[in-house]
Amino acid sequence: MSQALDFPATRRNREPLLEVLQPRLPEQGLVLEIGSGSGQHHVYFAPRFPRLRWQPTDLEDEHLASIGAWQELEPAQNLLPPKRLDLLGNWPVERADVILCFNVVHISPWACTPALFEGAGRVLPSGGRMFTYGPYRVDGAHTAPSNERFEGWLKAQNPDFGVRDMGRLAELADAQGLELEERIPMPANNFTLVFRRR
Repeated sequence: MSQALDFPATRRNREPLLEVLQPRLPEQGLVLEIGSGSGQHHVYFAPRFPRLRWQPTDLEDEHLASIGAWQELEPAQNLLPPKRLDLLGNWPVERADVILCFNVVHISPWACTPALFEGAGRVLPSGGRMFTYGPYRVDGAHTAPSNERFEGWLKAQNPDFGVRDMGRLAELADAQGLELEERIPMPANNFTLVFRRR
C-alpha cells in the first residue's frame, strides 16, 4: 500500500472549510478538487455529502499515491479514483458542478492562476461555484504580518510563488464569466473565495 501523507494544516483547516461548504454545495453532482495534495480533505468531506461524487486530482506522483492510500483507509461510495491534472495542460474532467482549489494559488507559478479560471469557465455550468482557499492580499496589502513573512518563505522556494491579490483574481474571474460572490475570513489570516459562474 502507498504512503498516506499526513499534512497537519489539512487536519486543522478541514472543519472550518466544512462549515463554509455545507450551506453552499449543491445536493448532487460532481465536485472536482484541484490540487488534492495528501487526499485528506476529500475523504473527510465526501461522507458528509453522500449525493455528491468527489473527483480528486493532483499533478505530483507522491500526492496521487497518497490520495489512493487515503481512499483505501477511509473508503466511501462517492469517491472517484484520483486523476492527474495539470492546470497548464489538459484537464481530465470536461464538466463539474463544483470546483475546490485549496492552498494552490499561492504555491504555484502565477501562470497557473489564469489557467485555473480559464478551466473553471470551461467546465462549470451556469450557477456552478469554485471555492479557493489560502492567504490573499487585499488592495495590494497583506492582511497580517505573518502572511508577509510567509510570502518571503514562498518566494525563497520559487520566485514565481506568492500571496495573490483578491482584486486581481476577481478580474481574472470576470474575464471567464465568473464573479467573486463571497470572501469569507478564515482562521490563521486565510480566506475562502467563492466564485460563481454566470
